[in-house]
Amino acid sequence: MIRKLAGCIREYKRASILSPLIVMLEVVLECILPFMTAELVNEIQGNCEMRVLLKYACLLVIMAALSLTCGALAGHFCATAACGFAKNLRKDLFYNVQRFSFGNIDKFSTSSLVTRLTTDVANVQMSYMMLVRTAFRAPFMMIFSFIMAFYMGGKMAWVFVVVMPILAFGLLMIAKKAMPIFRKVFRKYDTLNNSVQENIQGMRVVKAFVREEQEIKKFGAASEEVAGDFTRAEKLLALNHPLMQFCLNIVMLVVIFFGSQLVISSNSTALTVGQLSALLTYGMQILMSLMMLSMIFVMLTMSAESARRIVEVLEEKSTILNPENPCFEVEDGSIEFKKVSFKYSEKAERYALQDIDLKIESGQTIGIIGGTGSSKTTLIQLISRLYDVSEGAVWVGGKDVREYDLDSLRNQVAVVLQKNVLFAGTIKENLRWGDLHATDEELVEACKLACAHDFIMQFPDGYDTHIDQGGTNVSGGQKQRLCIARALLKKPKILILDDSTSAVDTHTDAVIRKAFREVIPGTTKLIIAQRISSVEEADRIVVMNGGRIDDIGTHQELLSRNEIYQEVYTSQTKGGEENE
Repeated sequence: MIRKLAGCIREYKRASILSPLIVMLEVVLECILPFMTAELVNEIQGNCEMRVLLKYACLLVIMAALSLTCGALAGHFCATAACGFAKNLRKDLFYNVQRFSFGNIDKFSTSSLVTRLTTDVANVQMSYMMLVRTAFRAPFMMIFSFIMAFYMGGKMAWVFVVVMPILAFGLLMIAKKAMPIFRKVFRKYDTLNNSVQENIQGMRVVKAFVREEQEIKKFGAASEEVAGDFTRAEKLLALNHPLMQFCLNIVMLVVIFFGSQLVISSNSTALTVGQLSALLTYGMQILMSLMMLSMIFVMLTMSAESARRIVEVLEEKSTILNPENPCFEVEDGSIEFKKVSFKYSEKAERYALQDIDLKIESGQTIGIIGGTGSSKTTLIQLISRLYDVSEGAVWVGGKDVREYDLDSLRNQVAVVLQKNVLFAGTIKENLRWGDLHATDEELVEACKLACAHDFIMQFPDGYDTHIDQGGTNVSGGQKQRLCIARALLKKPKILILDDSTSAVDTHTDAVIRKAFREVIPGTTKLIIAQRISSVEEADRIVVMNGGRIDDIGTHQELLSRNEIYQEVYTSQTKGGEENE
């Protein structure tokens, strides 16, 4: 895990090394300052001249300035290293998620990925910041302070050695109790983010069903759980400060009591006032260093779970990879399913698709119809290798899809989903997802083919009209037509419409299908639909049932022999007659 995370440091190695080196210099200077102060106190006791006082004053000012400069530089390099590390971490996470297949995406929830990219990265960033600065400062400060304490105070310094194990044990017990709580709380963040995501995406549904109060209660419960866990952990960590203060006060009392006695009884020969003041300062530094170490331990504990979750995503390999010597050219739009069976995971008990044999010639129009859950969408997702078959093979253009370069294959297979997504930006920018270099004339041609041009021109800004995130400022039918135009701009050899005209009226649906027949006759068209009217003119219609092909034929053939098709046709035509 550490090796994987360390790979994200990259160009920030210099800053990551300079920060602890400068911190070490800062610590040395801070440990010399009490020694110099003690010498100054001793000189004052000896009735020194003003010249000596000025010399010590200048030295102290110079050393304090150097210490301040080192602290500022260490902070600068530490911030650069930590922020750069977090930037690379987010970048690597996002890039790896972009490479995921649908199978990988199914493994992680959207809310969990968002938490890992935000909260978890922030925790790891904070830990890294402490590692490159505080994690070096605290132990070095403790070691140097111990050395100087024994040098200045002799046997008196043993009091620090006695109290340190007591304080260390107390801090360790507090951190040990807090560790399991921090491990548990980040999993609850996923639930919290999931609640937020669902509500934002489904705001219209929430309001339509007047579910605001219930959703507020659901979010409140998730928020309360996170707050409750953090409160328990923070209550435990809050004991750190009083415990340290107790030990610090005890040590100070012991040092001052016995040190003062020693100064007085020996007439400052065994221990001077300056040495006693330095001893107190070093004692403070030792105990503060131990406190910092405990906080580092707690932070590392808290971020360990975040680091594990991040590495889990970084190490996730796409289940769909390019072959060693891929084919970059798709000859035509022919498709063949050869004894294909598919299930979403190896652990799944049943197949989503089973024993699929289907041959489609290039340029044909194929309708696919079937009830909910008959795996129509699953069937077409195998064509562009969004999933890989479990058994059998899918051939496109005379080759197994697993032989193609993924980008080359997917550029020749355009899919328009029922739940289409438009992104924030202008209509032109959304359309050019299909072809980044498409001219304005090509955009207009594709939109006319998809029956989108007329409504676009009704907007004041035409093709420069801004689309809100998710396409919320256009209707469902308009969104579908824009997505069809976007797919057509790819100039694909295979065009798949997954119930993507469900939100348009039957007349517009017919106009779009007619335009497809006349303008792109060489493109293979697969139309998944609930309406018989959307597929009745297809060359062949595939009837799906329970993940299998129930029948294949023309509209008339299926109407004469297939019970499922007859039932759907009858229910739709009867409904039409009743409406008339």
